[in-house]
Amino acid sequence: MRSLQPLRSQPLSRRIAGGLLLGGLAGVGLAAGGCVSGQDIEGLRNQISDVQRQVLLVQKQSSSKEEIGSLSASFSKQMEALLKTEADMQVRLQELSTQIESLQSKLEDTNFRLAQLSQQIASTNQEMKTFRGDGAAASSPPGGGPPAAPAPAPAAPPTAAPTDPQALYNSAYNDYLRGSYDLAMREFREYLETFPSTSLAANATYWIGECFYRQKRFRQAIDQYDAVLNRYPRSDKTASAMLKKGYAHLELGERAQGVVQLQHVLRQYPASDEANLARQRLRELGVDGA
Repeated sequence: MRSLQPLRSQPLSRRIAGGLLLGGLAGVGLAAGGCVSGQDIEGLRNQISDVQRQVLLVQKQSSSKEEIGSLSASFSKQMEALLKTEADMQVRLQELSTQIESLQSKLEDTNFRLAQLSQQIASTNQEMKTFRGDGAAASSPPGGGPPAAPAPAPAAPPTAAPTDPQALYNSAYNDYLRGSYDLAMREFREYLETFPSTSLAANATYWIGECFYRQKRFRQAIDQYDAVLNRYPRSDKTASAMLKKGYAHLELGERAQGVVQLQHVLRQYPASDEANLARQRLRELGVDGA
């Protein structure tokens, strides 16, 4: 009988098939009666046991491949969900950024209206005091004569003249809110020409830049933001001007200049709302350390 040893050097699939074939041959040999020695039978059994172990190993390896495939599919689904979540968050952050800018504009408008109302109340109180004083003097004329004729009713307070700084500023700002950017710019410029030293001069300069920005005239907007930074470095609009200057550079495709401006906001105004917006935009740009 041929030696059984060479079977071990054959490929796994052939060894399995060979083992099964040997099992069949063993049955035939035994049926023939006495043609196979005890040593050969023992070797055959060893070969069959080895084949069985190889079969179990193949089954385990197939199971591992299936598990790996399942894990890979699960990981792919999780990555897709994560990327979608990140995209949704970026859209939401952009919406929040727009809402913050809108709320800032509305808050400033409310403050201006409150200041105007306070001025009107103060003016009305002063007129009432003046009217009461005139009335008291007229009711008791000197010499005990008959009371003087009642003073005529005070005329309605005059409408604010165009040269009134608060009225002119409010008019320009309201036109900006309505989207009448050309008209708003003319009024803000008139304000700066007429009242260059008031506390709202920096704001007027900034809102001219915002008018340009809304019209996508980003180069002119940058010039106005620079005017705020150079003329009014300590104003309330300095951080906003620096932030929007960075945005304008990015809109023009000038990435390096835009990134530098946004980083200036983070360094100089780290706790401000403008710093939060700058940090968000830098993250969107993939800038480290934002």
